[in-house]
Amino acid sequence: MNENLRIAVVGATGVVGTEVLSTLLQRDFPAEQLTVLASERSEGEELEYGEETLEVEPVSAETFRGVGLVLLATPADASRTLAPMAQAAGAWVVDVSSAFRAEGNVPLVLPGFNSELLGASFKGRIVSLPSAVTTAVANIVEPLRQAFGVTQVQVTALMGVSSSGQRGLKELEQQTAALLSGREPEAHVFPHRVGFNLVPQVGALMANSPWTEEEAGWTLECARLFAGKGEVPVVAGTAVQVPTFFGHGLSLSVRLKKPAPVDQAREALKGSPALKVLDSPAEKVYPMPSLVTADPTIHVGRLRSFPQSPEWLTLFATVDNAGRGAALNLVEAGLRLAERTA
Repeated sequence: MNENLRIAVVGATGVVGTEVLSTLLQRDFPAEQLTVLASERSEGEELEYGEETLEVEPVSAETFRGVGLVLLATPADASRTLAPMAQAAGAWVVDVSSAFRAEGNVPLVLPGFNSELLGASFKGRIVSLPSAVTTAVANIVEPLRQAFGVTQVQVTALMGVSSSGQRGLKELEQQTAALLSGREPEAHVFPHRVGFNLVPQVGALMANSPWTEEEAGWTLECARLFAGKGEVPVVAGTAVQVPTFFGHGLSLSVRLKKPAPVDQAREALKGSPALKVLDSPAEKVYPMPSLVTADPTIHVGRLRSFPQSPEWLTLFATVDNAGRGAALNLVEAGLRLAERTA
């Protein structure tokens, strides 16, 4: 790592930004080379960083001057403005939002999956990251694709409210308290009450489409990621907002090119360093969101196949959406990108 590297974390007070700082601290990144930025309403707020304290500054073009790497833990609308601003200041930029995932001239990089793109030549200085759900799906499908081939993946994603940031966490807290007190709460962040409920809509619906932007994103992002592998499985599914705070649960049905016994599929998954296989249902051992928090691996279990359709493999997985699905990807991609000389 460049010993003189200066990093700016934008959105440092948010769910993902907090995880980014924790990840940088674990890697002993020096506080004096770190700038934490957020909106004006967070100006002056102090964030703990080990034994140091970092003061939050309002983000502006001036704050990017002299910064080598900018990590954007911001909503898409903000990223569309801030990424070009940071790029113009000469910084490398990694964005975790959906702002640039569909732009062909911006590399879509999943660390450990197609990290080679971070060293390749590309236009501009901006890199985009896939969503937490895509992160999990791609890492699960890849060892199965290598071993058996994969044609299709159906996903039901049970998404914790932290995917909507601090506002999502606060709304679930308030709704839970209200319901336990016998009051019906109002919904502001989500389309309907999420407390003690399931909402089969995460994010906005696309124009003239039955799909939400979240769901359509999985298809697009997986197509871009797997294009470099020479085989592109079709990924589609449903996003459901659930009343949990952190962690996403994914029910996956994977159609293999050639049928594989469950034990062979399990061994293929165990071979991936990105995954942790928890698959002893008789002993009540399987993935749960409560187990995956702060774990850099994706948990996989409940593997099943059907004699009538042996090409289909069903499994359940969990991913730490704020950690592995966002902050770790940001830091790993950013530090590798910062090693570039041009």
